[in-house]
Amino acid sequence: MRRCVRGILVVLTLCGSLVPAVSAHAAGEGRAAPVPLERLFDNVAVSDDGSPEEADFDGSGASLPARDLGAAGWTPGRVLTVQGARLTWPKRQPGEPDNVRAAGQDVRVAGRGDALAFLVAGTAGTEVGGPGTVTYANGTRSGYRLTAPDWLTGPLATKAVALQRINTPGGQLARQARLYVVTVPLVPGRTVTSVRLPSATGLHVFAVSVRTAAQGWTGSWATATGGYAAVGPWTDRTLRLVVHTSAGGPRVRVRFDNTFAAAPVRIGSATVAVQATGAASRSTPVALSFGGAGGVTIPAGTQAYSDPLGFSAPADTNLLVSFHLPGTVAAAPVHGLAQQRSYVSEPGDHTAEGAAGAYTSVITRWPLLAGVDVGGGPGSVVLLGDSITDGDKSTVDANRRWPNVLAGRLLRQSTVPRYGVLNLGVSGNRVVTDRYPGDGVSTDTAGVSALHRFDRDVLAQPSPRTAVVFEGINDLRWGISAEQVIAGLRELAARGHARGLRMLAATILPCEGEARCTAAVDAERVAVNAWIRDGEVFDGVLDFDVVVRDPGRPARMLPAYDSGDHLHPGDPGLAALADSVDLRLLRPQGDDRP
Repeated sequence: MRRCVRGILVVLTLCGSLVPAVSAHAAGEGRAAPVPLERLFDNVAVSDDGSPEEADFDGSGASLPARDLGAAGWTPGRVLTVQGARLTWPKRQPGEPDNVRAAGQDVRVAGRGDALAFLVAGTAGTEVGGPGTVTYANGTRSGYRLTAPDWLTGPLATKAVALQRINTPGGQLARQARLYVVTVPLVPGRTVTSVRLPSATGLHVFAVSVRTAAQGWTGSWATATGGYAAVGPWTDRTLRLVVHTSAGGPRVRVRFDNTFAAAPVRIGSATVAVQATGAASRSTPVALSFGGAGGVTIPAGTQAYSDPLGFSAPADTNLLVSFHLPGTVAAAPVHGLAQQRSYVSEPGDHTAEGAAGAYTSVITRWPLLAGVDVGGGPGSVVLLGDSITDGDKSTVDANRRWPNVLAGRLLRQSTVPRYGVLNLGVSGNRVVTDRYPGDGVSTDTAGVSALHRFDRDVLAQPSPRTAVVFEGINDLRWGISAEQVIAGLRELAARGHARGLRMLAATILPCEGEARCTAAVDAERVAVNAWIRDGEVFDGVLDFDVVVRDPGRPARMLPAYDSGDHLHPGDPGLAALADSVDLRLLRPQGDDRP
C-alpha cells in the first residue's frame, strides 16, 4: 500500500489506496447500531445576531451568523452540491444543535459511489483529523483518514464557503469563517451502510453522504474556475457560451459552478444546441431543467447539475450552452482564457432562440459554466495544467489546444477506449502556490494551486480514469525550487493513486529567451524533468520536453514550434505534443472498456 503523503499546502491527507477489507462483525459487538447523523448532533454552530449566547461552536462562545449563512444561500435543509456530492445543510434553527463533534460515532449512510463527502470544519486552531472506517452491505470495511481545516485559519483556496463575520458573546467580529467539503475514497462497486467517524478533538461534522454524481456519465468538456472576477454587470442578459465536445453521447447534462462566490446566483433558464456559426444554432435549442424546474439558484461555493436530457451530443463538435441571468450579476466565477468567442445578448431571455440576432456582445471567458457530460461512455482523461494546456497562443475559435488534438486522435482509433478528454488547464497556474487567493473579487484568474484544486478539478470529474499533470514552469519562473515542485508533484500522484487513477506526468518544456527563463531556472527545470523521467512515482511519462526542444540548444524550443514568446508552443507545437502521446499510456490497468 502506498504510504501516506502530506504536502505543503494540502488540506486532505489520504492513505494510499484502501485498507484490506475485513469482517465487520467483531468491530460491531457491544456498540449501538448506526443512526442518522442528525440524531448525534451535540454542538450548536449557528446563532442569530441578536442571540449569540445560544451557540458555542468553538468552546469559546463564537459561532456562525445565521443571517450571513442565509445570504450565501446556505439555509436550513438546503441541499448543497459540492465536488459532485449532494450534502444537506442541517435543517435546524439558530440555537439548535446542528453538528456533531467527531468521537468515533457510527453514522448510518447509504449509497454506492466513488467517495464519501463530509461537510466539516475544525475548531482547534489548526487542522484536525483522524482515521475512520466505512462498512459495506457485504460486511466488509475499508479505512479512511479525514482531515478538517480550522474554521478561522484554514486555507481559503479549498473552502466551500466563507463568511465575513463571526458572532461572539461580545458582539460580531470581522473575521472570516470557513466551512469545507472533504471527500475520501470508497471501495468501487460496494454499497455503503455506515461510517464510523474519527475520534478527533475539535472536528465538527455537519453532513455526510455518498458521492454518486459520476455514475453513468463521461466528461466531454470541462474547464477550471480560475478566479472570481468582475463581469458586466449583466442584468436580464443571456449568455451563449461556445464549448467543444470530445466524446459524444445520446444524453447530456451541464454543470454550473458558483466556486469562490460569496452570494447565490440565479439561472432563470438554460438550453443546449449544436452551433452553426457564431451565436447561431443548427436547430432550435433544447431546454435544460434542474430538478424538474426550468431554472436554479446556486448557493455560494456550490454547483448545479442539469437533469439528464435526451439530446444527441456529437463528438468533436461545438455546442452552444445558453443561460439567462434574470438578476444583476456583477462578479462571477470565470475561466479567464477561453481562446474561444462566446456571446452576451441584449436584455431578455433569448435562450430558446436559434438565431444570433439578439447576441450583440462578444466575451472570451467562460463564466459559471464548468462541465458538459454525455451519457454512457468509457470515462475520461483529465489534463491538469497551466497556460500551455489552456491553449494560450493557439488559434482562437479553432480548437487547436493540445487536449483537442489528443481528443481527435482518440476518436480516430480503436486501440484504447475513446475516452473523453477534459482540459483543466489554467493560464498562469502553479503547482504549490496560489495565484488567486481563493476568495474575493480579483483581476487574477490564474487559479489556486494544483494542490489546492486537484480534488475539485480532477477527482470530482465524472468517471475519471487517467490524469496527466503538466505543470511546474510557472513555479520555477517565480522562484520555487525544483525540490518544492517535486514534492508537489509527488503529492498529486499519491492523491490520484489513492482514488484509483492512473497518474501520468509530462516533462516541462524549455523556454530560453523568455524574460524569466534564466539559466538558473533552466537548471531547476532539468532537475524536475530528471526526477519525472525516473518513473518511480508516476505510472508513465509524456516526455514533452524532448518533443519540442531544439536538439542543438536544448534549453530552448524549436523555432518551428515556438509561438514567438519562447514560452508557449504555437499550433504546430501543440499538435506535436498531442501526436507524441502513446495512447496506450492512457488506459488504466484492467480497463477493458471498448
